[in-house]
Amino acid sequence: MAEIIRMPRLSDTMEEGVIVEWLKKVGEKVEPGDILAEVETDKATMELESFNEGYLLHIGVQEGTVPVDGVIAVIGEKDEDFKAALDAAEADASASSSNNGQEDTQPESDSGEASGEPEAATAVTAEATTDSGTRVKASPLAKAMAQDAGVDLRTVSGSGDNGRIVKRDVEALLAGGAPQAAKAAPAPPQFGEVPVSQMRKTIARRLAESKFGAPHFYLTLEIDMSQAVSDRKMLNEDEEVRVSFNDLVVKACALALKEHPAINSSWQETTIRRNKDVNIGIAVAVEDGLLVPVVRDADTKGLRQLHTEIVDYATKAQSKKLQPEEMQGNTFTISNLGMFGIEEFTAIINPPDSCILAVGAITQKPIVKNGEIAVGHMMKVTMSCDHRVVDGATGAKFLQTVKGYLESPVRMLG
Repeated sequence: MAEIIRMPRLSDTMEEGVIVEWLKKVGEKVEPGDILAEVETDKATMELESFNEGYLLHIGVQEGTVPVDGVIAVIGEKDEDFKAALDAAEADASASSSNNGQEDTQPESDSGEASGEPEAATAVTAEATTDSGTRVKASPLAKAMAQDAGVDLRTVSGSGDNGRIVKRDVEALLAGGAPQAAKAAPAPPQFGEVPVSQMRKTIARRLAESKFGAPHFYLTLEIDMSQAVSDRKMLNEDEEVRVSFNDLVVKACALALKEHPAINSSWQETTIRRNKDVNIGIAVAVEDGLLVPVVRDADTKGLRQLHTEIVDYATKAQSKKLQPEEMQGNTFTISNLGMFGIEEFTAIINPPDSCILAVGAITQKPIVKNGEIAVGHMMKVTMSCDHRVVDGATGAKFLQTVKGYLESPVRMLG
């Protein structure tokens, strides 16, 4: 019996996925465990694994965006008639979309035509807006073709469901000698547009919810890292795993969180959750935005273990190999821009945390020590706090504890 393959929910925040590439072709044999395609989620590019045995009978979307639970393929016996199962699955999807009052946004695919199926089996309606504001029903591919050819969609008769304009309608118009010579020369572009990735969409949504949902306030403290500079040099002598300043900051925060559980908390609307585990999210910049892998039980780990784990996560983040479970469970987050020369900044709280620490660069400047002017290695940190959970004095005491550990790192080695 033919099995309908749908877009799975590959992360907790995923609402849609982007099919990047199919690794199996229509007609090929499929075994359980075979990788069917690569799918870009809001957090990483992941492999779509098959749990079925049979032949790949149909690919619904060759490339592009598909909502979670959208039909993407059919697997069954060789030469099996899967049309009825596909129609039923798409009818269920259409009914579900109608009940939710949402428009289907699955992109049009050429695969239906290549396999001799009606175009309507894989393409759905998109609404194009003309210059006059009139809304015209057209598939995404038809809309793109019309735009490239300079065709006004209002002049095209749609042959799809409910008069929808599809690819063959635009092709028919162009084949009939549509006057492209009259197309006005486009003005020189004054800007560029970049498609919004799934990761960037999620970053925008989650941080907007955090910034406008949680009342932020900010505490800035300057820390003398002179002793840390000296101790780090000593710690890294003849050592294969070299401790970084960021490792020292992570360890200091982890120990301070155990002493100040109010910081290691989350707002739950009717309750405040006090987290017993200290799981620190480390913000990692990647090409499409920001990923936050989580170092679990950071208070129990030594500096070299922290360093190894953080470097491993950063490497995975850069290659989009982080798994969803490696980016969940954070109770506090650290964002460090010191390596870029940024001396001071504020960060937006990373839900469900109540606080995030923004760490700046270590700079040399004159300071007063024991009544005399000396050169100090100073570092500014700014903590963003959710005022629903953390008060100013509570946040200040936490930062003082962090400062104490960083100004005397030997206390973290016991």
